[in-house]
Formats: sequence, structure tokens, C-alpha cells
Amino acid sequence: MYSIEPIGIIESPYKEKFAVPRQPRLVPAARSRVKLVGDANSPEAVRGLKQFSHVWLLFLFDQNLEAGWKPTVRPPRLGGNERIGVFASRSTFRPNGIGMSAVEVKGISKKGDQIYLDLGSVDLVDGTPIIDIKPYIPYSDSIPEAVGGYAEGAPDKSSVAFSSDALAMLEKRNDTEYVTTVIEQVLAQDPRPAYKKNKPDSKEYAVNLFNLNVKFTVHKNLISVTAIESF
Repeated sequence: MYSIEPIGIIESPYKEKFAVPRQPRLVPAARSRVKLVGDANSPEAVRGLKQFSHVWLLFLFDQNLEAGWKPTVRPPRLGGNERIGVFASRSTFRPNGIGMSAVEVKGISKKGDQIYLDLGSVDLVDGTPIIDIKPYIPYSDSIPEAVGGYAEGAPDKSSVAFSSDALAMLEKRNDTEYVTTVIEQVLAQDPRPAYKKNKPDSKEYAVNLFNLNVKFTVHKNLISVTAIESF
């Protein structure tokens, strides 16, 4: 029997699973950080890490652990209908609930005794437990001739438009440009279930980003932000 204790907690703009991009770096404007905890919250633990441009984050799909797993899953890239083996996917429902992401290191910061690893774009819900951090080694981790199977290329993006009311709400913030860009890049990935794509859809959706509830509709390849509310 093995036990794993988190060494950090992710802090990201994504307050729910629905908001999270399906892979890291799909929302390049977004910033995040790992708040180190316990014995890992030490300057010694991150000594030398600034030499590396990227790291591997190993983390727990903590919101899915109780749901268990099945040998087959339905990846969004296959339309959400075709089943494939769980080990041929990056499904969040896995035998041990462990995920990994390669992310950019922006720096290391300190506030009082608290150490943070400042990162670029991640694909993790705010509060996700981090169980390990490893440096990304280009000569061994990058494989230019690798084959990506059914996920060979980046997913298509949708156009995003903001209503006047939504823009007025964003303009009240002191980080308007940053938050607007992140919202646009998140929605451009179309976070709806894969089976909804390319089909008529009159539903209004909502996604929680930062401290905002962002409401939107989808018509063909256009995502329209109808309203934005604080929470």
C-alpha cells in the first residue's frame, strides 16, 4: 500500500472543470502558479529550477477519484461517441487518478515564508493537488517524429464576440485586458461536450473563470458572450 501527499496546490483562473482547456498551452494568455505546501515549501526544494524553461506537473484528478474508472472512455477529439481504451487517452477517469502536464516556468516567487512556482498556461482546476514537479528535458522529452494518433493536430478554434453589456462589466476591472483575453481564448476552444459541436444549440451556457460567471451561446462557429456577472 502506498500513500501520496500533495507537495503543492495549483492556483489557476479555472474554478470548475467545465472551464478547463483540454490540454495545457491552449490558453497562452492565462497565468497560474503552484503554492508549495508542507516540507516542499522550502527555497531548497526549488534550488536550480530557474535553469529550466518548462516542468512536468504530476497531479491528482481529485474531483473524479470517487467516481472510479472504466477500461474504455469516449475522448472529445473523437466526437464523444467512439470508445477507446483508457490508456490510449488522457481521460480524467483513470485507475489511479494521476495526470501530468508540461507547462512553462515563469519564475519562482516568495511571499513571507510561502514559496510559489509561477507558471504559464495550465489545464488544471483551481485547487488541484500537485504531487510532484520534474524538469522538462528537451533532448529526451521532445520527440519530433512522434505520432499523435487521433490527436495529431491542435483542435479547431471558434470565433468569440462580446456583447456590449459583457464588455462594460469587464471594463470595470483593473485587469481588463488580461481577463478579456483569457476568457476569449478559453471560449475559443468551445468547452461544450464534444457531441454538441456542429449541431443546432439554443442553450445558454455559463462558465466560471476568475471570480466571474461568463454566460455564452453558440451558433455554428461563433461563440457569443451574452453576460458576465461577479460572484
